Amino acid sequence: MPQNQINRRNLLVAGAATAGAVLTTGASGLLVPARAQGLAPTPTMRGGANNYLPGAPIVERIGGGGFWMTGTVRRAGDGAPLEGIRIQIWAHTTEGHERDPHSHGATLTRADGTFRLEMPQIVPAFGQPHGHLAYDDTAFQTVFLRPVMRSPGDTTLNADLVLQPA
Repeated sequence: MPQNQINRRNLLVAGAATAGAVLTTGASGLLVPARAQGLAPTPTMRGGANNYLPGAPIVERIGGGGFWMTGTVRRAGDGAPLEGIRIQIWAHTTEGHERDPHSHGATLTRADGTFRLEMPQIVPAFGQPHGHLAYDDTAFQTVFLRPVMRSPGDTTLNADLVLQPA
């Protein structure tokens, strides 16, 4: 009667077979199809709408520039990049307060969903250096963001939005 020997080769074969069974059937033992998880929409942040001015113009740059606000915009669920989405940006900067009309501007997303807008250096307001971004149109649900910078010396601030169709 042959005896099963535990050696390195047999252990590796048995381990691979077990891992393969778990990967194809899942922990429950039932066959599980591969599927992507839905991308959740970005919730509006508290304080994000502070000093929002509807209808800020699309601009090449706000003020003298030197600071970059960047990000991406994708659709909730499938994560597809959204082109031509109007993003309004405003902040307290070296050239004006966030309530000043000249501290506001908007830009459109590119085909890959990215946006970039140059503006004056953001400075702390109420102790925090932060910017404001908004999507406020009819195709998707409104989102207001208020991302805080790690340091007042940062020269870029990135914010990604995931929009829920209206």
